Amino acid sequence: MEKHTHRSESNKHELNNRLRKIEGQVRGLQKMIEEDRYCIDVLVQISAVSAGLKKVGFQLMENHTHHCVSDAVQSGNGKESIEELMRVIKQFSK
Repeated sequence: MEKHTHRSESNKHELNNRLRKIEGQVRGLQKMIEEDRYCIDVLVQISAVSAGLKKVGFQLMENHTHHCVSDAVQSGNGKESIEELMRVIKQFSK
């Protein structure tokens, strides 16, 4: 069964902008390695990329909870949806 999302166009635009920024940061990391930049500078940039990805993930998780999980609870299928969300939260928090 294919599942669908409730992402608005503005939400998709915001998420894609964030991901493009992260993509640029990753390219910057590659350049930093090529240029033999100071390890601490590279590590700080890695931390920024990681934080950016977590922010995107939390935004997706929030949207999923407000829409998909809420809809599932209202339609009587909440248990499965909540269990699925909890598995993802556990995986995300590793």
